[in-house]
Amino acid sequence: MSALSDRIIAFNEGLLPQMLPHKYEAMAENAFRFYRGTCPLFYQDLAGYNKLPKTPVTWICGDLHLENFGSYRGENKLVYFDLNDFDEAILAPAFYEVSRLVTSIFIGFESLKIDAERAGRMAKLFLKTYSATLAKGKAYAIEPRTAKGIVCKFLKAAENSKASRLLEKRTETKKNKVVLSLENERHFKVDKKLRAELIAHLTTWINQSTDSPNSYKVKSCVFRLAGTGSIGVKRYLFLLKSINVRNQYLLIDMKQSMPSALGNYINTKQPEWDNNAQRIITIQQRMQYVTPMLLSTTSFRGDDYVIQELQPVKDSINFKMIRDDYRDLYEVIDEMAMLTASSQLRSGGIQRSATIDELMAFGKADDWQEEVLNYASAYAKKIKTYYKQYLKDYKAGVFDAKEPGE
Repeated sequence: MSALSDRIIAFNEGLLPQMLPHKYEAMAENAFRFYRGTCPLFYQDLAGYNKLPKTPVTWICGDLHLENFGSYRGENKLVYFDLNDFDEAILAPAFYEVSRLVTSIFIGFESLKIDAERAGRMAKLFLKTYSATLAKGKAYAIEPRTAKGIVCKFLKAAENSKASRLLEKRTETKKNKVVLSLENERHFKVDKKLRAELIAHLTTWINQSTDSPNSYKVKSCVFRLAGTGSIGVKRYLFLLKSINVRNQYLLIDMKQSMPSALGNYINTKQPEWDNNAQRIITIQQRMQYVTPMLLSTTSFRGDDYVIQELQPVKDSINFKMIRDDYRDLYEVIDEMAMLTASSQLRSGGIQRSATIDELMAFGKADDWQEEVLNYASAYAKKIKTYYKQYLKDYKAGVFDAKEPGE
């Protein structure tokens, strides 16, 4: 076993062992999927880098990469394009956020067979727009009326997505009852006792939480597999049926909250959160323009969870579809940069994060962008080396599930 594999296995301790084979298989798909699944590895390496430029401390999503931007329906019923994964969210130097994203451009574009020259131009574009947005000191949001180009088309398609289509993909009819389907490869059966406890728990949440939907009854529950880095956490999907409206259903996602991957690798003093679920949704509410439908927290069997509606909208931009269109690539990267800066401006000055004035000054400075580019480009090459070693170990069976005592 290599030192790399030792590190990866250590990072994944505490996750469900029966689900880890799915994570390791996903990470073997390509270098970008490997990068998405090894967020702690990135920050452990970054912590050992002794040439970090001094950048303001701000709220960051923590795992910013090309596929952690996407669409969702906000609590005001409008569809937005924004940062959409806050599991690793934390207070940290801005360098951490932008270096992870820019690295993802180099790795992701290569996986898509987009040439290195174009990747370099897009990386520079991201930093230019990010800096310019900070310098203006004004946060922006993107919804169908303000979006342009490919992002506008993406949001309009998401806006027109139907709940019925999502239900068709995830449910089936048994004995004249609609239930969550176990034919879906991302759904797994929950044992009878646990299922009964989960349904009772969510029923209590519906009846008691001010964030819950009114007049719905829990009908079905499965274990849900989703993402890459989060494969292995406890995650459940519930089917709810309206008591008052015929054939109206809701899908609710309940995801276990783990400590941030950055927690052990930064010295920035953090607020004292009640639990990790509170950390996640509080930072999400600060950074996003509008939060998703039914965003809430709960505790079950001693673990903390984030709850939100699983929505009939498109999740992330399909870069495979636009890789040959320079204009589309330009618009998407430009919008992502603007949203990253906007999320930091929107949350500026809260609990020791940099003020808007400090972020504006940072955006106007020109002594840190080159360092981000150099680090990201070099780290992307390092990820390629890591990935080759990972594939070698994976094929050798290093990550195969072990029986107790082995």
